[in-house]
Amino acid sequence: MELPPPFVRQMRTLLGEAYEPFATALAEEPPVSLRLNPQKRWSAEEVPFPGAERVPWCAEGWYLPERPSFTLDPLFHAGAYYVQEASSMFLCEVLRRGTDTRRPLRALDLCAAPGGKTTLLQATLHPDSLVVANEVVRSRLGALRENIERWGHANSALASAVGEEWEALGAWFDVVVVDAPCSGEGLFRKTPEAVREWSLPHVEACALRQRAILNSAVRVLKPGGLLVYSTCTFNTSENEENVEWLLQKFDLEPITLTLPNSWGVINSAPGAYRFFPHRLRGEGFFLAVFRQKTAATAKLTPRSPATFRRLQPLSQRHLAAVRHWLREAEAWAFFTGPGGEVVAVPKQALADLRLLDAVLANKWLGGRIGQFKGSDFVPEHALALHQALSPDLPSVSFNREQALLYLRKEHFALEAARQHRGWLVGRFEGLALGWLKTLPDRWNNYLPPERRIRLSAAPSQD
Repeated sequence: MELPPPFVRQMRTLLGEAYEPFATALAEEPPVSLRLNPQKRWSAEEVPFPGAERVPWCAEGWYLPERPSFTLDPLFHAGAYYVQEASSMFLCEVLRRGTDTRRPLRALDLCAAPGGKTTLLQATLHPDSLVVANEVVRSRLGALRENIERWGHANSALASAVGEEWEALGAWFDVVVVDAPCSGEGLFRKTPEAVREWSLPHVEACALRQRAILNSAVRVLKPGGLLVYSTCTFNTSENEENVEWLLQKFDLEPITLTLPNSWGVINSAPGAYRFFPHRLRGEGFFLAVFRQKTAATAKLTPRSPATFRRLQPLSQRHLAAVRHWLREAEAWAFFTGPGGEVVAVPKQALADLRLLDAVLANKWLGGRIGQFKGSDFVPEHALALHQALSPDLPSVSFNREQALLYLRKEHFALEAARQHRGWLVGRFEGLALGWLKTLPDRWNNYLPPERRIRLSAAPSQD
């Protein structure tokens, strides 16, 4: 890999004698890592890959000895884990030290696609926390939605809103994460096109854009709330200089974390932590964390409306037909969306989601669980992967070969399906993959066509 000469000069200035081992590390294969989903059977002591080793700063994070074909692993499609770069899992350590995970919080992932930080927030914070995933680039929303649905968390919302819309909420969130669009220097060995796209003007443009995003992020953060800013780049313009700008402009307190020397993480500025590939098993990464001391806005949070704008309460007739699909159905409120979709919303999040509905133009609230066709309820694929899916629903267990045939939408003989007529949950090693429906003479595969295995590419994750 030929590095741009201005980048080489920048890194020699930054690293001094450590540049040579850094350059050597960039020529090596990047490590492979993933994060287990604690809501889908796995504990921190389990990992479905022999020879895996722990990521030290994330209890659910594991390094793999080699890169398997995740596309051909049914557990991947069931949401048992998320393929994520190890350095970026440091957010797990920050949240566990910087927030009260014993109580529900409101968290905003402001630059969320493809979903690594969002799913980490969902796994780490209190399970009743509201996690809002925002992505302004509409073309990236599909991958974000897919990864969130696969993870299966109950209390989340998806949005595509710019800073001014968020600022209308006032100081509302307990945690705001800004994993900002950046020049991508930390991904050079993983993503060769990042090398070709790099330039000094691009670096400066990224730094300015990041400040605009941070300006909105601080304004929606409560006093005492946690701001996390991260990039996957090395230069100081997008990292330490933005930290200095934040501290000069806002009333923020940097959070100092005492870390083991064995981790190889460098504390490069107040509240700022650097990850270099020659010092640890991970890609280039920068993270800074702050506590909001006083509100950065005088705007008051609006009162939550009594109703949603476009969601209507589900009729009593239909309500009786959907309640048995979810565990603890009394904890959910059910609505009909403008397209006829049935949406389930946790009752304890209703007021918060109605407020988001009133403030944001482009948002997707609650979980889509299905749609009525006449009097028949047709379950949504997302419901099969949802943590609230009732365990009492009939299901059929696939072996590995059958699971892969199901995920390819190829037909195969399934004797177990003859024992039941109607909807079944297809499972692999106890985890749901999707729906099938049995008829007197056949069974139909209801895996959405866009989720079908295509060997040329795996679903996008970071």
